[in-house]
Amino acid sequence: MRKVTYKNIHNFFRFNGVHFNSSQLQVAAYYLIKEGEAYEKAIGQFLLDWFDDNWYIDLQTSGTTGIPKIIRKSKQALVNSALATGDFFELKPGYTALCCLPAQFIAGKMMLVRSFILGLQLDIVAPNSNPLENLDKKYDFVAMVPLQVENSLNELHKVRKLIIGGAKMNASLEKNLEDVTTEIYETYGMTETITHIAAKKIDERAFSILPNVTISQDEKECLVIDAPLVSDERLFTNDLVELINDNQFVLLGRIDNVVNSGGVKLFPEKIEAKLANAISARFFVGGIPDQVLGEKLVLVIEGTKYQLDKSIFDILDKFEKTKQVFFVPKFETTESGKIKRKAILKNLE
Repeated sequence: MRKVTYKNIHNFFRFNGVHFNSSQLQVAAYYLIKEGEAYEKAIGQFLLDWFDDNWYIDLQTSGTTGIPKIIRKSKQALVNSALATGDFFELKPGYTALCCLPAQFIAGKMMLVRSFILGLQLDIVAPNSNPLENLDKKYDFVAMVPLQVENSLNELHKVRKLIIGGAKMNASLEKNLEDVTTEIYETYGMTETITHIAAKKIDERAFSILPNVTISQDEKECLVIDAPLVSDERLFTNDLVELINDNQFVLLGRIDNVVNSGGVKLFPEKIEAKLANAISARFFVGGIPDQVLGEKLVLVIEGTKYQLDKSIFDILDKFEKTKQVFFVPKFETTESGKIKRKAILKNLE
């Protein structure tokens, strides 16, 4: 069987309704860069980078927990990721797909790669907060971030299979998706793993790994990923997990978010899930220095200050109840929309 490489363009591939070979895609890329809007220019630049003579693509990380950096990945690794996604989600040649994520980041780039490797018929729209709003077409496969899903609840009937990544879904959004007929998956991954290496249906507790991935834990009980087809190195994450078996894990939260308050370890993500239905604005829980406790647990809410109903904290365990509430007019976020928890907490100290 002939190996699929980055030079392949599937016969079923369509870009906004038109089939292109590699030479034609490069011409289209020049046009997008010259005449297109900002998001189209980014697509054009990626296409030129993809079909140049280099074996690699330079990718920018999101900067969620530190300074964004550039990492170099082989084009073949991106192809291998696309093939694994196709197998896991049973994507067939000729399926319709929508790219509504910015091509500056790996998630948008991979929608393009999946399409010409797997033979998807890909449409491109601006990566705004409600990308389905003005579309009258139905799609077999779409990837979104949680904010886009939140704003597209009335439009999700246009999507048969949806994957959600880029940030953790909150409990409120999960509840709103319970009666949606779309097949919806939450994904787990990062730029270093070329998007997702695991996924789960939103009504499931545990993530299942994609083909050619092996998982384990380090001494801190954080997830360790071996994915040789997409990464030359074993990846040690800061994500605390519970291993169910060789193929499944439950995500507990980031170890760098854990708050040690008076010797008690508290998991912000767990607390946030309990509060999700009681607070309508964006919020998070974290720790700031305290002379007595070492760290004290605080609740940070985006927006104008208002009086909270203290009964919302009744659902929390004794040590999970926050010691102080802060209101921040506007959360600082990364370019991909993730809240910069550490930077915001630092300003509160």
